[in-house]
Amino acid sequence: MRKIPLSKLDINVFYEKLENGLEVFIAPKNNVNNIYATYSTKYGSNQNDFVPINQNKMITVPLGIAHFLEHQLFNQEDKTDVMAFYSERGTDVNANTNKLKTTYLFEGPDFFEENLKFLLNYVEKPYFTDESVNKEKGIVEQEIKMYQDRPFTRLYEGITYNAFHEHPIKYPIIGNIESINKVTKDDLYTCYNTFYHPSNMFIVITGNVDPINTIEIIKQHENERSLEKQKPIKLQTYNEPDTVEKKEEEINLNVTIPKVAIAFKINISKIKKVPKIEIVTYLNILFSLKLGSTSEFCENLKEEQIITSFINNYILDTDKHALVIIVTESKQPKEFIKRVRRELTNLSILESDLERIKKTYISNVIYASDSITSINSKIMSNVVKYNKVLNDDIEIIEKYNMDEMKEVIKSINLDNYTTYIVNPLKKNKDI
Repeated sequence: MRKIPLSKLDINVFYEKLENGLEVFIAPKNNVNNIYATYSTKYGSNQNDFVPINQNKMITVPLGIAHFLEHQLFNQEDKTDVMAFYSERGTDVNANTNKLKTTYLFEGPDFFEENLKFLLNYVEKPYFTDESVNKEKGIVEQEIKMYQDRPFTRLYEGITYNAFHEHPIKYPIIGNIESINKVTKDDLYTCYNTFYHPSNMFIVITGNVDPINTIEIIKQHENERSLEKQKPIKLQTYNEPDTVEKKEEEINLNVTIPKVAIAFKINISKIKKVPKIEIVTYLNILFSLKLGSTSEFCENLKEEQIITSFINNYILDTDKHALVIIVTESKQPKEFIKRVRRELTNLSILESDLERIKKTYISNVIYASDSITSINSKIMSNVVKYNKVLNDDIEIIEKYNMDEMKEVIKSINLDNYTTYIVNPLKKNKDI
């Protein structure tokens, strides 16, 4: 077991990689009366094209299958109700799928060893039948229809889809009705056997827990499975161009005020003089200062009644591109787009503003260190993105500087952008 101190945070992460490849990260926090445990696979909605384990031919699986699989793992062969098991022990249970991982979790102060063993057992024992798969299709289809009525979901998913040509980040995590209806029991077992091997999975536990005893529990359990390490999974690579697939789109939904987004697709692989791990943060800082909810730009647009709410910025990133998405509500959506483009013709910022943002980031890191959920999320994110835990977050932030910021500004191209507007439904005029 190796101890990884998180610098300036008084937190230690205990780490061990088991013989079968499973990685375990435990961050004890003895001043809380709670435990948060997550069991994750590095498998999300982006991994649609891959070579299955023990095969040599690339296959394509239906969109949304990672999320579908997450749902199906709650069906146990012995009919045990996973939700009821944890509820009876005063423990919260959940699962979630994103673009890069799927996570199963529980949170509660009592029955930790029992809860942990049950988590390991139900995640590691898939049971899929034709009947359960067909039943799930109806459930997921209703979930998809529900999301289609949510204007900001449609806005976010629509602009992401239009920004990318080939990369699967363009597709909704949940898939679509057509793709979900193609899922078979065999598809689920293929995905499970490929991506749910210990070599592709990791456990993160934070809270009032004994790391030595906990790792021994996990070791004993995993040794009984007698699985050896697996070779790296072969994934499809994508030759994604810098251009967006579709420049603009407008739809009509049941909203009173239009929702609008503009997204800039930036080739971050061209930024050579700044560490890749820091580029997205520099972009986040830049767009927050120029367009964020506390910016002068945002205040001016509110005063002019061009926008009716704050401006939110989101960044999606792949190995090659970052997609900066800017979202708000506006009764003049096309004017908002025009103003954003005009504002971004000058990307210069003041060093004092950079230093202010750095202090805010450091405060956020320190504040998050008091939350076992935030600590767990930080570790999970690090493992998925970097295959390790970053133990110097504050030092990284402290090193941000104007020279690197200028290098980022100099290297980015904002010519590749797409816009998306959700307008109110058109009212029928009396004849």
